[in-house]
Amino acid sequence: MVTELLLLGGHALLASTLSLYGLHRLWLTSRYWRTRRQAPTLTTLEERALPLVTVQLPVYNERYVITRLIDAAAALDWPRDRLELQILDDSDDDTTPLAEAAAARHRAKGLDVTVLRRPDRQGFKAGALAWGLSRAKGSIIAIFDADFVPPADFLRRAVPALGPEIGMVQARWTHLNEGESWLTRVEAMLLDGHFVIEHAARARSGRWFNFNGTAGLWRREAIHDAGGWQGDTLTEDLDLSYRAQLVGWRFVYLPDLAVPAELPGDILAFKSQQRRWAKGSIQTAKKLLPRLWRSPAPWPVKVEATAHLCANLAYPLVLLLSVITPLAAIQRVGHPLVEPLHAVFFTVAMTSLGVFYGVSAGATHNDWARRLGRVPWAMALGAGMAVNQSRAVFEALFGEVGAFVRTPKRGESGGGRYALGGDGGAIVEITLGLGQLIGAVACMFAGAWGSAPLLALFGLGYLWVGLGSLSPAPSPKPVVAAEAEAAG
Repeated sequence: MVTELLLLGGHALLASTLSLYGLHRLWLTSRYWRTRRQAPTLTTLEERALPLVTVQLPVYNERYVITRLIDAAAALDWPRDRLELQILDDSDDDTTPLAEAAAARHRAKGLDVTVLRRPDRQGFKAGALAWGLSRAKGSIIAIFDADFVPPADFLRRAVPALGPEIGMVQARWTHLNEGESWLTRVEAMLLDGHFVIEHAARARSGRWFNFNGTAGLWRREAIHDAGGWQGDTLTEDLDLSYRAQLVGWRFVYLPDLAVPAELPGDILAFKSQQRRWAKGSIQTAKKLLPRLWRSPAPWPVKVEATAHLCANLAYPLVLLLSVITPLAAIQRVGHPLVEPLHAVFFTVAMTSLGVFYGVSAGATHNDWARRLGRVPWAMALGAGMAVNQSRAVFEALFGEVGAFVRTPKRGESGGGRYALGGDGGAIVEITLGLGQLIGAVACMFAGAWGSAPLLALFGLGYLWVGLGSLSPAPSPKPVVAAEAEAAG
């Protein structure tokens, strides 16, 4: 009896706590909707007074995308005498000669472009950006990761948003290879929710938001005021963003300025990317939340910033819920309370996700109704990532900073890949997935129909992630920027 009560109580507490994350998502959506007509203030720039801009391209082993990246950056519409291009190359493969060749080609056309190589990779991306900054000529710094293809008018549209008190301008990410697979379609929806709803809601309601590491501008003075790039977390962009806002700099988000990029093409690449982001966000929370709560920032800013930085703490709760839910359902602990609890949790989760992603799709796509069919798969993928993300959270809480593991890119070749090692969590994920599906079948045979959908969704998610982790996906058909724009 005591065990049953503990199971039921723990299950109810976990489901209720996770439902708060769904309610927070609905709050962000409502803030976005109320402020959707707001537009950032832009300054007027005279051609003769345009500032010197340094464009930094931090790269590490990017043979498949390096030429595309350099060509896109070199095509930026800005006076040649006020544009500097830095290729911050930490590579130890044949990326370097490709970068040198592209740089020489554009240098011959009059562009100030250099390939800068450090003696070591100390500080990883943060170290490369700091090293480049110490040699940069510009007062404004634009940054693009290797898989991004900035539009030619990026600087013309972004620089006017850098008013006197503005330290950073962030553009919206779009996707070069969204239609490549069902995984990339779901990834695109997840990122659209972040960029369309979360960034806009926070920016327009006076809350803090962050630079996403690429597709943005920094005022050089803001970087220095905040203490510069630091490599003591795996999310140097998030860390610098909060430090800059803590010393008074304001940020601007430009949702209408879209910069396409490549989505991870298989589960292993996606897990690597998400693990780094989750670990880095918790590291940043450990580092900066005490300082944030001692600061004079308004309490709504402090509360929302805490929710933002600690969002990944939900994953250990999801993992624990995954273990408890089949036990509670199969044993029918506390019946008839278990099934209504599952039904309420499932409804809140699906409703919050449906509204959140429906609104974000409606803001950027005409086929938003069709895209709502991806919501259950987004929920499944989120649940299936719980092992991977929980590991990242615990490493951040109790481990060392760790190495910056880059996300492999395929580029337009479609045939090449940088391989990632195997994932030790795959067996755990597959085991959990089978357990959830067995629980779902047992519930259906027992007539406990309220619990079956939740268990089935979790089971499919774990199996999707676990089986996908056993080997990388086959190389896709090449996707070029023009095709992606037509599809989007």
